[in-house]
Amino acid sequence: MISKLFSRGPDTRIFFATDIHGSETCWKKFLNAGKHYEAKAIILGGDMTGKALVPIVEEGAGRWQATLLENRRTFESEDEVKEFETSVRQRGYYPFRTTPDEMAELASDENLREQLFHQEMLGTVERWMRMADEKLEGTGIECFVSPGNDDQFEVDEIIAAAKHVRLAEGRVIEFGDFQMVSTGWANRTPWDTYREEDESDLAERLRKMTSQVTAPPEKTVYNFHCPPHGSGLDDAPEIDEDMRPKHGGRSIVPVGSTAVREAIEEGQPALALHGHIHEARGNTRIGRTLCINPGSSYEQGQLLGAVVDLDGGKKVKRFVLTSG
Repeated sequence: MISKLFSRGPDTRIFFATDIHGSETCWKKFLNAGKHYEAKAIILGGDMTGKALVPIVEEGAGRWQATLLENRRTFESEDEVKEFETSVRQRGYYPFRTTPDEMAELASDENLREQLFHQEMLGTVERWMRMADEKLEGTGIECFVSPGNDDQFEVDEIIAAAKHVRLAEGRVIEFGDFQMVSTGWANRTPWDTYREEDESDLAERLRKMTSQVTAPPEKTVYNFHCPPHGSGLDDAPEIDEDMRPKHGGRSIVPVGSTAVREAIEEGQPALALHGHIHEARGNTRIGRTLCINPGSSYEQGQLLGAVVDLDGGKKVKRFVLTSG
């Protein structure tokens, strides 16, 4: 379908997605996207890890109970538990089996809860890298992953150890005739995430990376998780001091980075790939640069993405936002 959409063969076709937040369904779809869209490279732009644990508590006599999204469930067979675990992973959470005594201990010990989350999260990333190595073996499809502001720093080492996945964070990577520079760092957020900093520090970080690019602008890609300020790709509901949307979510404000915008205005790469703001799906141009935020719908198991054909011209002319 995508091949028929474009009138002539691409020089370098890429598939980009972002913000899958632990959804195993979305990760599997991402790994399949290269072959499906006939892309030479697949790029994951950040926030790959999940946000919460879901305990499955053993009640005895082969019975288990769990609560997901305030919906309490009871299971009476191993098959039912496994089915529930699969559905939890699809939504981007981490299921784990436990007992009432262990749950009581977890409830009273925040450090223990954090250790368990850390263990489950890193274990999932390791498993995903094994899946990627198996799926991409012999395909010739390049895979690049750049952790986002929500991803703990330990995931970088796990990604870097994979055979067929390349860690993109903070470095210039070549694919085909193009160069890509990537970072998951963002400007300050209300949630105080792992990779965020003041605009001045982010600007310096971006300058250090973009200064290493040797390709001309028409053969350069910026993969910056945070979208540029005021681009429409950074529009999000305004929140109050209690982290709740103001005016029922009808008050929309730009929350992207001025440093990212300035870097794009100065460097004028052919393409700038973004995420971070799930509801701001779309595209725009800043000068000659095509900027894309494919958005995210990970909780529904839907992989939102973008297929882009790079031909080395001064402007990217062929691209399409995808969902599936």
